Amino acid sequence: MLFNSFEFLVFFPIVVGIYFVLPKKMRQLWLLIASYYFYMSWDAVYALLIFGVTLISYLGARGLEFWMTQGAERRRKICLSVCAVTVLGILFLFKYLDFVIESVNRLAILSGSSLEVSLPFSLVLPVGISFYTFQGLGYLIDVYRREIPAEKNFLKYALFLSFFPQLVAGPIERSGNLLHQLEEPAEFDYDSAKNGLLLMVWGFFEKMWIADTVAVVVNLIYDNYWEYTAGAVLFATILFGIQIYCDFGGYSHIAIGAAQVLGIRLMDNFRQPYFATSVQDFWRRWHISLSSWFRDYVYIPLGGNRCGKCRAYVNLLVTFLLSGLWHGAGWNYVVWGGLHGVYQIAGRMTKKLREHIREKLHIRKDQKFYRLLCILITFGLCDLAWLFFRAPDMERALAMLHFMADRQVIGQMVDVVCAIPGLEPIQSARMLLAIAVLFLVDFLHEKGVEIRKWFCARGTLFRWGSYMLIWAGFLIALVQDYGRPAQEFIYFQF
Repeated sequence: MLFNSFEFLVFFPIVVGIYFVLPKKMRQLWLLIASYYFYMSWDAVYALLIFGVTLISYLGARGLEFWMTQGAERRRKICLSVCAVTVLGILFLFKYLDFVIESVNRLAILSGSSLEVSLPFSLVLPVGISFYTFQGLGYLIDVYRREIPAEKNFLKYALFLSFFPQLVAGPIERSGNLLHQLEEPAEFDYDSAKNGLLLMVWGFFEKMWIADTVAVVVNLIYDNYWEYTAGAVLFATILFGIQIYCDFGGYSHIAIGAAQVLGIRLMDNFRQPYFATSVQDFWRRWHISLSSWFRDYVYIPLGGNRCGKCRAYVNLLVTFLLSGLWHGAGWNYVVWGGLHGVYQIAGRMTKKLREHIREKLHIRKDQKFYRLLCILITFGLCDLAWLFFRAPDMERALAMLHFMADRQVIGQMVDVVCAIPGLEPIQSARMLLAIAVLFLVDFLHEKGVEIRKWFCARGTLFRWGSYMLIWAGFLIALVQDYGRPAQEFIYFQF
């Protein structure tokens, strides 16, 4: 069930309405039933998989706590290792086994061998498996580190792992934040529900008015790049940076808003990432739940920056290579993650040199021109990496990079903007206007202006008139797409 579908438009109000009518003792069970129904709407078999991960991590955490009371540290380590390997093994089986076999076969061909490995069965990647396996694994590590006690209520823990707003594409919640909120269901709060609905509307705007429209252009050019100019390919690559931000950011905002309507606060997942002044700053703003997960459970345990510069660089590169692999079973994703690791290593290595040059030129960090230059450079570096993320494989990514090596690229891109492929003039104008609104809102947020608070402080007539216009626009978008399948979110494939 997609957020941007008629089914969810019916499902969500029913879930919320019944949730607040039921006695508090029944609300956990109701949300659990609703969450499993939501997940099973893709394929009922998926429920067995998430239930298996839930059972393994629940029993594993109880075992960790039991052996802690017995003072058996070695058995705790064995218990954590077995549970972690099992959970990661499930993820590997469904997501990476085909990739490994394909890589082995390619290596065999390159070495001149006729050996070919194949599976006697086919596996379908379950929606959201990367998210709930990492959430369960993070919970196990938290219990092992004695940061939280093991959850004794199985239904509560099952809800923690399957909570439907963030189940299939995050944010990857921490047990310390979400579990205690599920302990005592909140009463209905008008302001919380209103703010949650406004956040959901913003998410729908990002997804349906920007991401889905931009996708038409990006898909058309990327699928047939040789039929277009180098400027068109560059334009599509820039647009993909906007598409994936609005697609994934839109999902996160809908998820956080839906949870807020239910009185549950999820962590923020985005914070104006394209206003970042460095790649390191970008990762403090982009997919915050995942970047903080890798920081706390991979980078720091590897030694972080506590083991000297060279070791810190290795730790950083390993972390980002794993992050790239988490996103997808393909070498292009590994390269994407590796590029971000290299960017950050280069940034750290040249920090003193850049500071020296800035001092010589009498440039202050807070100068607007310097900040704008840093933002543009950061966006350019991230957008270059996005090409590897979006291309179907490494061969296509490298071919497109070679194709864009054209001196006329800027002029060609201007021509493409004047006549955007795949869109009618009115659609192009609407897309560009929506992107302008997006960056205006992000700019105001960057300046500390909270749009929702400002909006809610306006007069009743203005607010309710705006509500009607916003929901009318949303319904128009739904009606226009009626009869066609809703566009999936990009991160569903991860």
